[in-house]
Amino acid sequence: MSHVAAADVLERGAIEVHGRIAGSSNVTLLVSCTMEGEGLLAIYKPVAGERELWDFPPGLHHREVAARVMSEWLGWDIVPETVLREDAPFGEGSLQRVVDEDGVSHYFTLRDDPRWHPELRRIAAFDVITNNADRKSGHVLLSGDRLWAIDHGLTFHVEPKLRTVVWDFAGDRLDDTVRTALARLLDEPPPDELQLLLDDEELDALVARTRKLVRAGRLPGPGGGRPYPWPLV
Repeated sequence: MSHVAAADVLERGAIEVHGRIAGSSNVTLLVSCTMEGEGLLAIYKPVAGERELWDFPPGLHHREVAARVMSEWLGWDIVPETVLREDAPFGEGSLQRVVDEDGVSHYFTLRDDPRWHPELRRIAAFDVITNNADRKSGHVLLSGDRLWAIDHGLTFHVEPKLRTVVWDFAGDRLDDTVRTALARLLDEPPPDELQLLLDDEELDALVARTRKLVRAGRLPGPGGGRPYPWPLV
């Protein structure tokens, strides 16, 4: 199924809930979406199932969708198709296509294979500009001959909150293609859809982080505070 077709099924398909994903801090449901004979599995995160956080406002599902919009706009396609649904069974939430991953690989098993390094550096750059506060190892998935990045509810905060396990490439130069894609955000306004999902202060912070990364030309290293998420996997 193409990206466009998958997004269409997520946006308009009938939703059937199959069960809750065990171990998730917020309510996370496995669902199927079907439309005109096409179907796919998806992860449904209803805003009603979010636990209250002291440092993030309600509406983490908006950030899930914003991460997909940013990934697609940059031309990186590292976040699976993710849409906002207001008519979902338990109210408004995000729907993200389930990645057909191998079930055993994650960042800590992938980082030692040089063939994945360009993609992992790109994910690291993505986490820097989106200010990802929760890049666990298990949020990097291997599917066939490519990697996907999932779980972006804790992103786009205006305050520095980068917490990630992807520090092995700290100090590495940005690939030219990565730097060129990021520079686009400095020359053009953010995509309209992103402006509907984030507030002005969050968008300004996104551009500021991107400008700092592009000027540095290198991936940063861990700073003070808590640079790692928990649990790590």
